[in-house]
Amino acid sequence: MSPLIRPLRSLANGVGLAWWARVETTGPDVTYWFGPFLTRQGLEHELPTFLEDVGSEQPQSMRHTLLRTRRGEPLTIAAEG
Repeated sequence: MSPLIRPLRSLANGVGLAWWARVETTGPDVTYWFGPFLTRQGLEHELPTFLEDVGSEQPQSMRHTLLRTRRGEPLTIAAEG
Protein backbone atom coordinates (compact mmCIF):
# COMPACT_ATOMS: atom_id res chain seq x y z
CA MET A 1 0.00 0.00 0.00
CA SER A 2 1.29 3.44 -0.90
CA PRO A 3 2.43 5.53 2.09
CA LEU A 4 0.07 8.28 0.87
CA ILE A 5 -3.09 6.17 1.11
CA ARG A 6 -3.55 6.39 4.89
CA PRO A 7 -3.31 10.21 5.07
CA LEU A 8 -5.58 10.56 2.02
CA ARG A 9 -8.17 8.26 3.59
CA SER A 10 -7.99 10.26 6.80
CA LEU A 11 -8.42 13.53 4.91
CA ALA A 12 -11.34 12.17 2.85
CA ASN A 13 -12.99 10.92 6.02
CA GLY A 14 -12.44 14.24 7.79
CA VAL A 15 -14.30 16.15 5.10
CA GLY A 16 -17.04 13.54 4.64
CA LEU A 17 -15.93 12.23 1.25
CA ALA A 18 -14.79 8.76 2.33
CA TRP A 19 -16.77 5.64 1.41
CA TRP A 20 -18.02 3.43 4.23
CA ALA A 21 -20.19 0.34 4.51
CA ARG A 22 -22.72 0.19 7.32
CA VAL A 23 -23.49 -3.46 8.03
CA GLU A 24 -26.47 -4.14 10.28
CA THR A 25 -27.23 -7.54 11.77
CA THR A 26 -30.03 -8.95 13.88
CA GLY A 27 -29.57 -11.83 16.28
CA PRO A 28 -27.24 -10.25 17.53
CA ASP A 29 -28.34 -6.66 16.93
CA VAL A 30 -25.08 -5.00 15.92
CA THR A 31 -24.04 -2.23 13.51
CA TYR A 32 -20.57 -2.53 12.00
CA TRP A 33 -18.80 0.25 10.08
CA PHE A 34 -16.22 -0.78 7.46
CA GLY A 35 -13.95 1.86 5.97
CA PRO A 36 -12.81 4.45 5.15
CA PHE A 37 -12.12 4.00 1.43
CA LEU A 38 -11.18 6.63 -1.14
CA THR A 39 -13.40 5.13 -3.83
CA ARG A 40 -16.64 3.20 -3.94
CA GLN A 41 -14.89 0.66 -6.18
CA GLY A 42 -12.22 0.06 -3.51
CA LEU A 43 -14.91 -0.50 -0.89
CA GLU A 44 -16.88 -2.84 -3.16
CA HIS A 45 -13.70 -4.84 -3.82
CA GLU A 46 -12.94 -5.38 -0.11
CA LEU A 47 -16.52 -5.67 1.21
CA PRO A 48 -17.15 -9.39 0.42
CA THR A 49 -14.34 -10.46 2.76
CA PHE A 50 -15.73 -8.28 5.55
CA LEU A 51 -19.27 -9.58 5.00
CA GLU A 52 -17.98 -13.16 5.09
CA ASP A 53 -16.27 -12.43 8.40
CA VAL A 54 -19.43 -10.90 9.90
CA GLY A 55 -21.48 -13.79 8.49
CA SER A 56 -19.24 -16.30 10.25
CA GLU A 57 -20.84 -15.07 13.50
CA GLN A 58 -24.12 -16.49 12.12
CA PRO A 59 -26.47 -13.54 12.58
CA GLN A 60 -30.16 -14.11 11.88
CA SER A 61 -30.08 -11.44 9.18
CA MET A 62 -27.56 -9.05 7.68
CA ARG A 63 -27.87 -6.05 5.37
CA HIS A 64 -25.44 -3.41 4.23
CA THR A 65 -25.51 0.11 2.87
CA LEU A 66 -22.69 1.97 1.11
CA LEU A 67 -22.36 5.58 2.21
CA ARG A 68 -20.15 8.54 1.51
CA THR A 69 -19.77 10.08 4.95
CA ARG A 70 -17.51 11.00 7.83
CA ARG A 71 -17.20 8.36 10.54
CA GLY A 72 -15.27 7.99 13.77
CA GLU A 73 -15.16 5.54 16.62
CA PRO A 74 -16.87 3.33 17.62
CA LEU A 75 -16.89 1.16 14.52
CA THR A 76 -18.92 -1.62 16.16
CA ILE A 77 -22.12 -0.72 17.98
CA ALA A 78 -24.14 -3.33 19.85
CA ALA A 79 -27.78 -2.56 20.61
CA GLU A 80 -28.57 -1.90 24.24
CA GLY A 81 -31.14 -4.04 25.90
